[in-house]
Amino acid sequence: MASATGPDADSERRNVSDAAGVAVLGACAAWSLITAAMHDGRPEGVLLAVLAVSAGYASGRISGALVPVAAPCVGALAGLGTALAEPHLAPGPQFAVPLGDAGATAALLTLAVGSACCSAWAASAPVLRLALRLLAAGITVTAAVLGSITGFVTCTAVLLSSLAAGQVRHRGLGVAGLGLATALVTGATWAIAGNVLPEGLTASLEGRLTAHRVQLWQDALHMAHQDSALGVGPGRFGELSSAAADALLPDGKPHSAPLQMAAEQGVVGVLLLAAAFCWVLHALWRTPRSTPIALSAGAALTGLALIASVGNALSFTSVSVGAGFLAGLATARPLADDSSRTASDARTRGDRLAP
Repeated sequence: MASATGPDADSERRNVSDAAGVAVLGACAAWSLITAAMHDGRPEGVLLAVLAVSAGYASGRISGALVPVAAPCVGALAGLGTALAEPHLAPGPQFAVPLGDAGATAALLTLAVGSACCSAWAASAPVLRLALRLLAAGITVTAAVLGSITGFVTCTAVLLSSLAAGQVRHRGLGVAGLGLATALVTGATWAIAGNVLPEGLTASLEGRLTAHRVQLWQDALHMAHQDSALGVGPGRFGELSSAAADALLPDGKPHSAPLQMAAEQGVVGVLLLAAAFCWVLHALWRTPRSTPIALSAGAALTGLALIASVGNALSFTSVSVGAGFLAGLATARPLADDSSRTASDARTRGDRLAP
C-alpha cells in the first residue's frame, strides 16, 4: 500500500508547486497591468519577461523529461553561444561597462555552467560525466577570457557548489543557504542605495560599483518612497530619474531588479519578485530529481539573482528564457524514472506487466 500511494502523493505535491508557479507569474503580469493603468506606464517589458520565463520553464520540463542528459547539455551550449553572440544581436547602443550587456553575458554563462553541471549529474557513464564537467569548466574559463569578472566568479561558485552538492544529504539546508545569500546581497544593495552603511564601507563599494550606478539606485529608492503602494509605473524610471538622463548612453533602467520593481511597481512588485524566486527554490526543494541536480540548478539561479540585484541582466529576454529553462530541467521527472517506478510497484504488488 505504501508503494502504491507514494507516487500519488508525489504527483499531488508537484501539482501544488506548479499551481503556485502559475499563480505567482500570473500575479506578476496582472500587477504590472494595474500599475501601468494607474500611472500610464508601459508594462510590455514585464509581460515579455513573464512570457519568456514561462516558455523557458515549459520547454525545460518537456525536454528534461524526454532527454534528461542531452537537454541540459544543449542548453549549456546554447547559453554559451548566445553569450558570445549577444553583443552583436542586442538592438540599440551597446555598453562596454557592466551597466550594459556585460551583466547579461555573465548571467548567460552562469546559467550555462549550471546546465552543464545538471547534465553531468544526470549522466550515468563516468566518461560522459567527466566530459560534461570539463564543458562546465571550459565555460568558466571562457568567462575569464571574455573579461567578465562577475561571470567568472559566479561560474566558479556554481561549479564548486555542484561538486560539493554530491556530498549533501539534506537539500533543504542547501536551498535555504541559497535563499539567504540572495537576501543578503539584496539587502546590501538596498542599504547602499539608502546610504545607511558606514561611510568607509560605502565609499569602498561605490568605487567598485561606480558612482553612477549608486545614483541610479538612489533615484529608484526615492521613487519608491514617493509612492510605495503603486510605484511610478512600469517603464517610467528613465523619464523621472535625473541620473538616468545624465548617462552618456541612457537605457532608462536602474540596474537592480529589486530596486526597479520598488520604483516602478511599489512594495507589491517587490513582494511578487521575491515570491517568484521563493517559488523556484521551493520547486527545487520538492523536485524528484537528485539533490546534486537540484542544488546545481539552484546555485546557478541564485548566481543570476545576485547579478540581477546589481545589474541589468533580467532586461534581456535570452536571460529570462534561460532561467526558466534551467528551472524546468531541474524540476522535470524523466520518463525513464516513471517507467522504472511503475515496474517496481507492479513487482511489489505481484502484478504482471502488460506486454
